[in-house]
Amino acid sequence: MTEERGPEQNRSDASSGGATDPSPAGASGTPNATDASAAGAPAGQQARLTLRSGLNGAAVQRSFFEQVGGHETFRRLVEEFYRGVAEDPVLRPMYPEEDLGPASERLQLFLEQYWGGPMTYSERRGHPRLRMRHQPFPVTPDARDRWLACMRRAVDSLGLSPLHEATLWDYLERAAHAMVNAD
Repeated sequence: MTEERGPEQNRSDASSGGATDPSPAGASGTPNATDASAAGAPAGQQARLTLRSGLNGAAVQRSFFEQVGGHETFRRLVEEFYRGVAEDPVLRPMYPEEDLGPASERLQLFLEQYWGGPMTYSERRGHPRLRMRHQPFPVTPDARDRWLACMRRAVDSLGLSPLHEATLWDYLERAAHAMVNAD
């Protein structure tokens, strides 16, 4: 059984690497992601949460990932982002691999998972632990700003609706600020 996780459950991942849902089970009348047993999931597995809306409780079917175009949209985002990284004299040396392909794949899988797509990132690499994974690299305010400039161009290239663009950009900005670990 897999768990659908949206931005509201994942936002703590970028800054703290912590728990996905700090609210107590049952606080909203439904079990949260940390209370699998209350949702009928076997011990050690997480429950699949179904969001419901409206008077009849119809299931909400489309994640942010699906709303913005799924895999293809995130592929284009990451491809455009790494085009900028490859040309940046501060960012490029921060990627130890000669080929940016593996880094590109990791970012795409992470973003797809974060926004409600396949859980492939965690299946392959475990918990994202963004701050821990970035700790070996000196992420200065200058590097953060350069990263954001590359990502801004990439986001703008997608032509998303204003709401989707603002939602995506808000997360990317907060995540970038959380990764700064050097002066």
